[in-house]
Amino acid sequence: MGSKRGRWLQRFRLRLIRIYPPFLGAGIRVREMNLEGGLIRVRMKLHFWNGNYFGTHFGGSLYSMCDPFYVLLLAHRLGPDYIVWDKAATIRFVRPGRGTVEATFRISDEEIDQIRHQAETQSKVEPLLHVDVLNPEGEVVARVEKVLYVRKKKAPPATAAGD
Repeated sequence: MGSKRGRWLQRFRLRLIRIYPPFLGAGIRVREMNLEGGLIRVRMKLHFWNGNYFGTHFGGSLYSMCDPFYVLLLAHRLGPDYIVWDKAATIRFVRPGRGTVEATFRISDEEIDQIRHQAETQSKVEPLLHVDVLNPEGEVVARVEKVLYVRKKKAPPATAAGD
C-alpha cells in the first residue's frame, strides 16, 4: 500500500485506534501500525490510573495492551473471505511491570500463507500466537499466548439462471 491514498488510510487507522476508549483509559498507545507489513508496536506508561496497589502495572492493563492486535493483523492480511476471532488467551506474569512497557506483534508472510492454506483445506484453523511484554531493559514482564479461530467464509449458494 505505497500509494498516497494507502498512506493516508494507514495514518487514519492509527489515529482511530489511538482514541479507542479502552486504550485511552488504560494509557495504551499504539506506536506503529503497519497492517500490510504484519507489524504493530504498542506501549504503555505506568500512571496512577493503570497501576495497582504495589505501584506496578495492573495485570488487566497489561493484557488489554495485547488483546486485539493479532486478530487485526490476521483479519487484514487474510482479507474479507475469512472469519477471524479470538478463541482463548493466557497471560503469565514474569516480573513486576514498572515504568514503560512495550509489545511488538508480528505475523510473517509465511505464517499468513500457512494459515490461509490450512483454512482452505480444513474446516477451521486455530493458530497459537505469542507476544512478550517487555520493560525498558528488554526484560520480559509478561508472556501472552493467543489462540485465534480462523475459517474461510462459505460461498453464497449459486442461483439458477433466470432467477
